[in-house]
Amino acid sequence: MSFLKTTNLWPWVFPVTYLLHIVEESCGGGGYSAYLERLRGIQLTPAKFLVAQGIGLILMVVGVVLARQLRFSNLFNVVLGSVVLVNSLTHTFQPVAHGEYVPGLVTAILIWLPLGIATLVRFKDAMSRQRYWLAVALGVGINVVVELMIVGSG
Repeated sequence: MSFLKTTNLWPWVFPVTYLLHIVEESCGGGGYSAYLERLRGIQLTPAKFLVAQGIGLILMVVGVVLARQLRFSNLFNVVLGSVVLVNSLTHTFQPVAHGEYVPGLVTAILIWLPLGIATLVRFKDAMSRQRYWLAVALGVGINVVVELMIVGSG
């Protein structure tokens, strides 16, 4: 991780790992769309799911570029770290609640859980306490908005 720290590549790990997560969510266990319909009654076609994920990926990449240009990379790293950590925790608890594999579980546990924790630890002392917790709250808030959008689509 020191390589990422010294070369400013840290934020680019998020879009790359997001692509891996999207692939698993799309292909694993019949896909996340099928999971949503089967267990939660939410009808979201695989095409709409991929469009939404594509928009999320574009927003992430634009955010990384803007954060660097406008000099709020540390804050944005913490936002992204919070987003992936909460997402990974959601993917971890869903199989416990439903007793089955959830598409995205493997990448959530093996990649996003450690990445989220490492990011929050790495950048905790890189900004003021208030700014850090604001970034964490923004990341949690993004997950809440995404979840509300998913529920609203059903």
